[in-house]
Amino acid sequence: MNLSMPEPVHSTSYRVLYGDTDAAGVVYYANYLRYFEKGRTEYMRDLAVTYREIESMGLVLPVIECYSRYKAPAGYDDLLTIETSLAELKNVSCRFNYRIYRNDNDESKTFLAKGYTVHASVNRDGRLTRLPVQLLEKLEKILSSPK
Repeated sequence: MNLSMPEPVHSTSYRVLYGDTDAAGVVYYANYLRYFEKGRTEYMRDLAVTYREIESMGLVLPVIECYSRYKAPAGYDDLLTIETSLAELKNVSCRFNYRIYRNDNDESKTFLAKGYTVHASVNRDGRLTRLPVQLLEKLEKILSSPK
């Protein structure tokens, strides 16, 4: 399983809410998928198009596969850095890879989790459809940008 982070790697921050934690006081494991979503949403907003724009094209990009590997826990009020990278692009799907760190202080961070999500391009009727040319071109440009 390739979880490399091709350039560009986009970073966004997130402060853990009390409601993100479980009875043990650590972030509930499924919330990492929400953190992946935050990273992906901000990646797309900053480098390509917003999800609102994708929806206006008559598309949605549901997750069809995901994977998470946890290395250390996060807790309430921790400041996280979510790194996101577009790892693969096909005519009807794309894959994003993620790394999540806890910012311990100005000079150190702790690696918490890594993973990926694969998204299909689906129209409003739920049918698999090609990514629109204008979106495909923007994403291809990101993948082929100088490193």
